[in-house]
Amino acid sequence: MEKMTTWPTNTKEQPLIIAGPCSAETEEQVMAVAHQLKATDVSIYRAGIWKPRTRPGLFEGIGTQGLVWLQRVKEETGLRVATEVANKDHVQECLKHGIDVLWIGARTTANPFAVQEIADALQGVDIPVLVKNPVNPDVNLWLGAIERLEKAGISNPGAIHRGISPLGKSIYRNNPEWQMPLALKAQRPDILLINDPSHIAGNRQLLAGIAETALGLDMDGLMIETHINPDAAWSDAAQQITPKTLLGLLAKLKAKNQPTDTLAMADLNNMRSSIDYIDEQLIDLLSYRMQVATEIGQYKKRHGMAIMQEERWAELLTKHASQAASRNLNGEFVTQLFNSIHQESVNSQNQLSRK
Repeated sequence: MEKMTTWPTNTKEQPLIIAGPCSAETEEQVMAVAHQLKATDVSIYRAGIWKPRTRPGLFEGIGTQGLVWLQRVKEETGLRVATEVANKDHVQECLKHGIDVLWIGARTTANPFAVQEIADALQGVDIPVLVKNPVNPDVNLWLGAIERLEKAGISNPGAIHRGISPLGKSIYRNNPEWQMPLALKAQRPDILLINDPSHIAGNRQLLAGIAETALGLDMDGLMIETHINPDAAWSDAAQQITPKTLLGLLAKLKAKNQPTDTLAMADLNNMRSSIDYIDEQLIDLLSYRMQVATEIGQYKKRHGMAIMQEERWAELLTKHASQAASRNLNGEFVTQLFNSIHQESVNSQNQLSRK
């Protein structure tokens, strides 16, 4: 097989698809996934060999022996193979084993010293390298990592949009922050830009929507984690899908021809995600409020106090109405809402008093 120096041809109708397991676990697992992906539109087979984990003690990758398995994937399926590198030793091992494509992970991208070490190890070797956006929303840091590779002689760098680590709760593992890849694309329209919906979603149920939005925003392809038995995966089980599911997903995905409309939909989805997050917080707060109401009910029962205390409730309603007015909320709506919450608290305390 010829050395790969350029990206496989991709179009809006046929985007570049990179797929494979989050981690190479066993030779049997690697080959089983590869043979099933051979019959799909996948151009490049991915598998993590060294896994940077947040905390020690978790599965940190099978190591160099996994590169031999990727060699076998190339020989038996004809698929190009890719893996993540985080230091010069990883680079040297990959080059020794004929890996076709390298990618730099989000944590590594955030460290210019580490990126420079990888670039130095690639001096004189022209191999396609993809760079994931850093974990923080810094387009210049992302662009800087790409430029370091170019200065080392990498003529075909590419970028992977994998989202930004959220500060609080989110329905996503990493928030999409669509404006970030669009900003990179505006500065470097010449380089390949693909999306990693697996790491944005963190949940296979969200993959399709993210992937469709990415292609609608005119990205060049997708990197999707695919496993023969996702629920039994040694890492990132929740976000992986089977090759059969991938086949169905790719069949349904249609790149939209109106990026502006798709961007509007992406903005709408982001706002809806904010609503989902706020609703989750409201439910958590309601749950906590009911726990406190139950504790109050137990206290009243122990001390022979009445459940309903009208003076206290009238005082609270006046306070709520004042707060609502100061925040441009409909006073009647707020009063109805708290009346419902209060009634549920009273019901709960009455049930407790009868026990």
